[in-house]
Amino acid sequence: MNGTFKLAVPLVAALAIAACNGGSSSVPTSTGMTGTPGQSVFTQLRHPAPDWQTKHQAHAVCPQVIGKPTCLALKVDKEIQPPCTGASCGWAPVDLQTRYKLPITQGSGQIVAIVDAYDQPNAASDLAAYRTQFGLGTANFTKFNQNGQQSNYPQSCTVSSGWCVEEDLDIEMVSAACPLCTIYLIENDGSNTGFESSETTAVNLGAHIVSNSWICYGSPTCGDPNFPSFFNTPGVEFLAASGDAGYNQNGGPEALATVVSVGGTQLMKTGSAYSETVWNGAGGGCSNNGGGSGVTKPSWQHDPSCTWRTDSDISAESGCSPGVAEYDSLQGGWFGVCGTSAASPLIGAVFALDGNASSLTDARKFWLRDRKHLHRVLSGNDGSCGSSYLCQAGTHQFGVYSGPAGFGSPNGVLGF
Repeated sequence: MNGTFKLAVPLVAALAIAACNGGSSSVPTSTGMTGTPGQSVFTQLRHPAPDWQTKHQAHAVCPQVIGKPTCLALKVDKEIQPPCTGASCGWAPVDLQTRYKLPITQGSGQIVAIVDAYDQPNAASDLAAYRTQFGLGTANFTKFNQNGQQSNYPQSCTVSSGWCVEEDLDIEMVSAACPLCTIYLIENDGSNTGFESSETTAVNLGAHIVSNSWICYGSPTCGDPNFPSFFNTPGVEFLAASGDAGYNQNGGPEALATVVSVGGTQLMKTGSAYSETVWNGAGGGCSNNGGGSGVTKPSWQHDPSCTWRTDSDISAESGCSPGVAEYDSLQGGWFGVCGTSAASPLIGAVFALDGNASSLTDARKFWLRDRKHLHRVLSGNDGSCGSSYLCQAGTHQFGVYSGPAGFGSPNGVLGF
C-alpha cells in the first residue's frame, strides 16, 4: 500500500497543479516535453520525479508551463522549515563564499544584470535588509524597466507573486557572492517580447553578465524563431538556469549554444567541511528533450552521447535541504529557497569576480580548458538514463562531466 501511494502522489499532485493553472489533465506517456504550449509541465510523466516534489520539500512559486517563460524559484515548505531568520533559513553568504573560495574584495565596477518579469516594488529595501543581516554593506543597485527607464515599471509582481520571490532571490544571490558588484534589475511585462527587450536593454546599459532564472520548458526558442539572437552578443556572458524538473526537461534560454547553462548541486556541510552532490531536480541532458530535433551542437562540444547541444555547463548550490536564505517583505520576511534559479545569479557573480566576462560569449571555456579550478561533483543523478553521463555524476563515460552539474562548481575564480 505504501509503495503504491508514493508512486501515485506525484501524478495526483501534477494533475491538481495543472487544473489550478488551467493546464491539460492528460498525461503523455513520453518522458520528453511533448505537451502543448501553456500546459503544466507537471502533467508530464517522469520516472522518477524530483525529490523536491515527491518528498514535498518545496513548491514552485510560479506556474510551471511548457513553452512559456516561467520563473524557477522553489520555496521550501513550511512543514520542512519552521519560522526562521537569516542563516537559520538556509545557506548564508559566508557558506557560499567559503565553499566556492570567492575573493569577495574583487568585483567593484562589474555589472551583473538580472532579467525578471513584473515589478518588485520592494526590491531595493528587501536587498538592503538581506545585506544588513549578513554584513554585506550597501548595495550598488539600480532597477530599470525593459526599455532601460528608471520609471514606468510593469505591473506589480503581486499579480504573479512567484516573480516577487524570484527577483529578490536573484539580486540577493549576486550580493552573496559578489558584495561589491553593481546589480541591475531589468523588469519586463512578462511577455516573450518583454524578455527579449530586457536582454537588449541589459547589454545597452553596459552589462557584460546577464543572468536569467527562468525557462521555456520544451522550447529552446520560447516559440519565437528570433529568440536566440537576443542571447548572442560578443563580449557578453549570458547565463540561464537549467530548470528544476530533472533529466532531459530543458528549454530556452539555457539550452542555447550561446548561453551558459547553470545546473544544480546539493551543498552539504560536516563540521567545517563542505561537499556537494548532484541535485536531483537539476535540468540537464540533450537539448532535444529526449526526441526530435534540438539546438545545433556547438563546435566546442565533443561528448559522445548527444548529437545536439548538451547541457548544463557549470553548477552551484540549488538543493532544498535547506536551500538558501532569502528575505522578501511581500512574502512575510525570511524563508528558504532552492532550485537552479539560485545558481544562475550566483555563477554570474563569480564571472564578475574574475572580471573577464567582456572577453567571453558562451560556455566553451568550461569544455576546452583545464578544469582543475572547479569542484568535481562525483555522486548523484537527476533521473534515469542508465550509466550515461547525461544524468549521472561525472564518474562515467565522459570524465568528470555530468548533465545536471556540468563540469562542477566554482573552486575560486581561476576556472572562469
